[in-house]
Amino acid sequence: MSKKLIALDLDGTTLNNDSTISPKTAQILQKVRANGHVVSIATGRPYRMSAHYYQQLHLDSPIVNFNGALIHKPQQKWAYEKEYSIQREIAFEILAQKEKLHLDFVAAENRETFFIDNLQNFQKDFFATDTVTDANLFSQLKTNPTSVMLKTKNEFSNFVVKTLTNQFSDEIEVRTWGGPNAILEVVPKGVQKAMAVSVVAESMQIKQKDVIAFGDEHNDVELLDYAGWGVAMKNGTEQVKKVANDITDKTNDEDGMVDYLEELLAM
Repeated sequence: MSKKLIALDLDGTTLNNDSTISPKTAQILQKVRANGHVVSIATGRPYRMSAHYYQQLHLDSPIVNFNGALIHKPQQKWAYEKEYSIQREIAFEILAQKEKLHLDFVAAENRETFFIDNLQNFQKDFFATDTVTDANLFSQLKTNPTSVMLKTKNEFSNFVVKTLTNQFSDEIEVRTWGGPNAILEVVPKGVQKAMAVSVVAESMQIKQKDVIAFGDEHNDVELLDYAGWGVAMKNGTEQVKKVANDITDKTNDEDGMVDYLEELLAM
């Protein structure tokens, strides 16, 4: 079998409903790598909120963060590294509409840090740190951020996406993470996972037909459509299932991704 690039979404796909990687998932992914294939994470999360998963899986492959706005090899110099940003003014305009958009918090993010609208809105689970100071306030944002992260309630998610997409149609994309929380990632126009994973594939000289991708949300649509074999999770949205080559028999909370992958690769 030719070498495959397996591009994995995290929330709702590789992670279970407790936002953890099960022992079975870790074991099978190690087996996949031992058989000569490449496992690469492609997530809406910033790196600081996905680093522990990358480390748990003992990966050394490129990782896609911010839905494609950052493509890198952690702690390494990499010739194919790319990072995109949005205009700082857009972040402040979104913040000004916080109440109208029913947002719980607004955060502007860069690779190493974040800036939040109000320290009282800080939630350590979302920012992968126990501490926040005045240096993290939005007023300290002096450069263009890589993305803007928004938290809202599930019932307002589509409204937020439509409103911001219409308002900044030529400048941004608004994508969800997936999983149990309504987290939206705002990134530059044209940035999405498929573009980023194609960079990873090119860097490793893996053809598009040998890319296998798994996802569950609308931020995975282009990725599954791009992949030689795109697989939607049983718990995925109807939108992502429509473009997929196949759908897993089990959900993310039942190790559905690795069960499917193990059978697909005949391991």
